[in-house]
Amino acid sequence: MTEITDTTNKLPTPLETFVLQWGDLGGQWGVNRSISQIHALLYLAEKPLTAEDIAETLAMARSNVSNSLKELLAWNLIRRVPMRQDRRDHYEAETDVWEIAARIAAGRKQREIDPALTALRSCIAAADDDPGVSPVARQRLHAMLDFTAALDRWYGQMLSIPQGKRDMLLKLGAKIASFLPGGKG
Repeated sequence: MTEITDTTNKLPTPLETFVLQWGDLGGQWGVNRSISQIHALLYLAEKPLTAEDIAETLAMARSNVSNSLKELLAWNLIRRVPMRQDRRDHYEAETDVWEIAARIAAGRKQREIDPALTALRSCIAAADDDPGVSPVARQRLHAMLDFTAALDRWYGQMLSIPQGKRDMLLKLGAKIASFLPGGKG
């Protein structure tokens, strides 16, 4: 079973709703629902949980929980936490939302942006050497590479900005555009 269905679980209704909705959102982002629900549960948990605690609370198969925990560990969104007098693994989630976003962005960059840049550069090199490729197709490949490279640069720039300044940038949002040439305020 991959979602909460047992009404006797330990989560208060608003927290159960968050876990379920986070699971649905994860599915829309291309992440397994179980992984997203476990991440949500660990994010909300006040203390580290064991795989058994997670399986019981979310009414999931223990094997599903185990596989999902491995994936969350690989994304560096959770960590194992040793507990005194308990040999079982306990898990807790990163709770700093900026750090969560940065880790997810790093994973997506590695899995999506970096391979896209490699593929685009390879295609452009081949297209530039092929007289059968039209100038329009070449121009579009270069435009796609320019856009993807800009995303890659922006990612690097955002990581180099201290957290306090990132918070201010986020709050300013579109107001920043008014300072650019042609921007509207």
